[in-house]
Amino acid sequence: MKNIAIIGCGRIAGKHLESIDQLKDDLKLVAVCDIIEEKAKNAGEKYGVDWYTDYDKMLARDDIDIISICTPSGLHPRHGIKAAQKGINVISEKPMAITLEAADELINACDINKVHLFVVKQNRLNTTIQLLRRAVQKGRFGKIYMAQSNVFWQRPQSYYDLAKWRGTWEFDGGSFMNQASHYVDTLQWLIGPVDYVMATTATMARQIETEDTGSAIIKFRNGVIGSMNVTMLTYPKNFEGSITILGEKGTAKIGGVAVNHIDKWEFEEYDDDDRLVEESNYSPPNIYGLGHLPYYKNVISTLKGESAANTDGRSGRKSLELIIAIYKSAQTGEKVALPLKL
Repeated sequence: MKNIAIIGCGRIAGKHLESIDQLKDDLKLVAVCDIIEEKAKNAGEKYGVDWYTDYDKMLARDDIDIISICTPSGLHPRHGIKAAQKGINVISEKPMAITLEAADELINACDINKVHLFVVKQNRLNTTIQLLRRAVQKGRFGKIYMAQSNVFWQRPQSYYDLAKWRGTWEFDGGSFMNQASHYVDTLQWLIGPVDYVMATTATMARQIETEDTGSAIIKFRNGVIGSMNVTMLTYPKNFEGSITILGEKGTAKIGGVAVNHIDKWEFEEYDDDDRLVEESNYSPPNIYGLGHLPYYKNVISTLKGESAANTDGRSGRKSLELIIAIYKSAQTGEKVALPLKL
């Protein structure tokens, strides 16, 4: 049994709290923290645990094995490093940081203090994406020509106005860094290392510092041409979160509002996985999908020494590097090669 605490009791924390609550044989929630007293109190009272508005006071406890960090993205490294220095394992929501320097500081702190660093990339565990991943690994597409992702969602101005940190460069990042980061991660996880990117972004309608819309062309080292189109301006609500792969022997599109439905699945040769297409589709309660529970199961098995982390700090850093390269290209108007030089 591992004791776990959460810092940040906002929107995404609910998925963590629900998952922890379903794993009572392995995880025990002992504390929650948020600088907004009402949020901390509501979460603490709902789950019957101690609540704090001071992170340092919560960390002063001697019974915490794991910290889940659900604060604004720009604060993830700071909060993770403090936990690591106390010998506490770290689970960071995506993205793990908004600069590579901060990500590396977090990775190094966890290494030095010999604690695990997990970065939440729950979309990898969606049943539909797992099926697509197996098709790629089995070589069912033959030579892959193109990989494409659309994130056509809606975030009204009222969403950004709910918290001052939203849509800022210091704490949040824009539509690529925040909303579409899982799709950036999934593309590079499926296809492989990136050679270079070219991108353009714009703030077209929202009153924010960062972009609400953008497109990127991604050239992978294996020759695959990738592309991403992202906007938070879709009328009137979230419309599509998709990934399409086109190859010489197969075409597949995982679509729906959040890669939850297989829209196209056609291959030259039959595989027993083809029988799983219909049962892999699901209707998510929201765009976060159903991946947090299996993600926590992986955390538990990793801490028990039974498996490796699905997404550790170094794996989480890869998608962050690609997002930063997209931003650099959009800002300079030039092609940006990876890996980036710090």
